[in-house]
Amino acid sequence: MNIVSRLSLGLSLALLSSCAEPQSEAPLQLTPLTYAMLDGWSAESPETLLPQLRTECQRLMRLPPETHLGGAAGTIPNGSIAGEWHGACTALQSVENTRDAARRYFEQWFAPYLVSNDALFTGYYEPQIYASSVRTEAFQTPLYEQPNDLIHTRDTAGDWVTGRWEGGKFVPYYTRAEIDHGALSGRGLEIAWLRSPEDLFFLQIQGSGRLVMTDGSVRRVGFAAKNGAPYVPIGRVLVRNGEMAAEDVSLQSLKNWLAAHPDRAQDVMEQNPDYVFFKRVDTIPLDRGAPGAMGVPLTPGRSVAIDRSLLPMGAPIWVDTHLPEANGGEGHWMHLTFGQDVGSDIKGADHADLFTGWGEDAERLAGKMRSHGRMIVLLPHPPA
Repeated sequence: MNIVSRLSLGLSLALLSSCAEPQSEAPLQLTPLTYAMLDGWSAESPETLLPQLRTECQRLMRLPPETHLGGAAGTIPNGSIAGEWHGACTALQSVENTRDAARRYFEQWFAPYLVSNDALFTGYYEPQIYASSVRTEAFQTPLYEQPNDLIHTRDTAGDWVTGRWEGGKFVPYYTRAEIDHGALSGRGLEIAWLRSPEDLFFLQIQGSGRLVMTDGSVRRVGFAAKNGAPYVPIGRVLVRNGEMAAEDVSLQSLKNWLAAHPDRAQDVMEQNPDYVFFKRVDTIPLDRGAPGAMGVPLTPGRSVAIDRSLLPMGAPIWVDTHLPEANGGEGHWMHLTFGQDVGSDIKGADHADLFTGWGEDAERLAGKMRSHGRMIVLLPHPPA
């Protein structure tokens, strides 16, 4: 998957709860700032981010210089194409791994612009799910790889479409309900078998995950493709049906509702026709995050998913917000992150999805995270 062709990976919990708070899709308006105007910048540890940025630059420098990284035409002063990162990435090679050197580097090579004083910050994580390599009585739900008849191409109008050929006609690909009822059975597409349709559903929402196999081994799976159907948040469905209030929608409340209504759970999940296919991802160590839309490993607390139509992939994003804490309160959180992922429901420049990592703590934080704050993008200066 490369930065140009990848459709989606880091699908956020906002997909579940977007019914509670409509997302803005206002045009991007950038206001130039100085680093002195970034609350918390003097307390940041930018030297800890240099390895992450070096990995990102290695990816960017391998792309053709004209590769479009995102951002609406005419709204991004610099950094919307790969070639405009050449100066910043070249200079990075000689930066020492010290706080002062890293701070000087960012201040010299990146210009801060205010995106929003009231941006929405949500969270997503890499789930860990029990799985089996063979179908057993306890593991009945298939985890499918991308079918070979799934086609993503341009139509006669030049728009991207996803579907399959049937009887000489290009038709939409199978929906979630059709796949649940056996449309892909018997084709040998199973990567693994999961314990429940609910495990599969929430894995598909996140777009990547770790499979804890019955023999104790751990495998990573990542996004391969989507069926092309629109995403319908089940939180929105349940609110519309009067099953819960909009302000109560969260990862845990949705899991609890599905568990309490086993006779209706499949029907509710099938109200979302979107379906994600996976592939094995064995090249990245398990002590690092899954690869995001840029093809580089995500870093817990330092990678965010953004709307690529408005902001360029890879751009540093200064986040000033509050995050849930273990004691039930909230703590002021001001840190530099990188826009290394995308999400189907991340719409508008004033919404970012923070990657919280993997495991129970990461799931708990992502499930609770829904806060507002200040978002600032740092755009690279052009090469001299």
